[in-house]
Amino acid sequence: MTSPRRYVVISPCRNEAQHMQRTLDSVVAQSVPPALWVIVDDGSTDDTPNILVEYTARHDWIRVVSKPDRGHRAVGPGVIEAFYAGLETINLGDYPYLCKLDLDLDLPPRYFECLMERMEAEPRIGTCSGKPYMQRGGALVSERRGDEMSAGMAKFYRRACFEDIGGLVREVMWDAIDCHKARANGWRAVSWDVPDLRFEHLRPMGSSEVSIYEGRRRHGRGQYFMGSDPFYYLATCVFRMAEPPFVLGGLAMLQGYLGAWLRGARQLEDPDLIAFIRAYQRRALRVGKAQAVAEIDANAVPQRA
Repeated sequence: MTSPRRYVVISPCRNEAQHMQRTLDSVVAQSVPPALWVIVDDGSTDDTPNILVEYTARHDWIRVVSKPDRGHRAVGPGVIEAFYAGLETINLGDYPYLCKLDLDLDLPPRYFECLMERMEAEPRIGTCSGKPYMQRGGALVSERRGDEMSAGMAKFYRRACFEDIGGLVREVMWDAIDCHKARANGWRAVSWDVPDLRFEHLRPMGSSEVSIYEGRRRHGRGQYFMGSDPFYYLATCVFRMAEPPFVLGGLAMLQGYLGAWLRGARQLEDPDLIAFIRAYQRRALRVGKAQAVAEIDANAVPQRA
């Protein structure tokens, strides 16, 4: 019989030698460690493969899947392709939970235990996470991620929810689309800012390819792909102007969105989900995210875990 707290972690990575040992050590030190950790090396050219050899030699529940070097880091679609390269090597039915985990994080020791405790207490939670923090000026500062989303870099799923939403979209904004789809299907998506669930993000969000500004523009293009309401996204850009890179980061986000709009870029081929997302966003502009999510949750049809 499968243990109710048996979970699998899948980590796409490429050239993570600078940060990955802190992530590896923090997962090894978990109060409830994974049953299996599949790390997909997406063509690393630094010391990543050698570090992975060291850890797999010491821990038989860590497995490495190696992909050929494509010549560059691929965010968004490339990350999810690597995630699926790992997922395809396991029998997902063996695990009640799964996690997509980046290798530039430092997790608190009870991270996974606490998430499973909360999901056991609330069977409608389909995806959840803690909150990312960054070192800034010698102190840990919140990345200000909303409570209505699970954080993409350390995202935990109930397997039943993951299967119900059809897995992950292989595009930028996959980590918001999954939460919206889960909520549309009657699940809850949530993250919590409590000490046992605060983790350190060792690299600025969106800075892993070219520059942080390109990362912000990519986010804007992803929001257009997802079908986000333009007024809601404008408010999001203004909100993000208050964090580094001040003002310019928010403007880059807006530039990415408007550029995709003017080009007539492709959007998510799910008009019902886009309508659901826009209805939520417009309601959130009027009453706030928390109230808009509460209204959806109150009217949702409960799912069976």
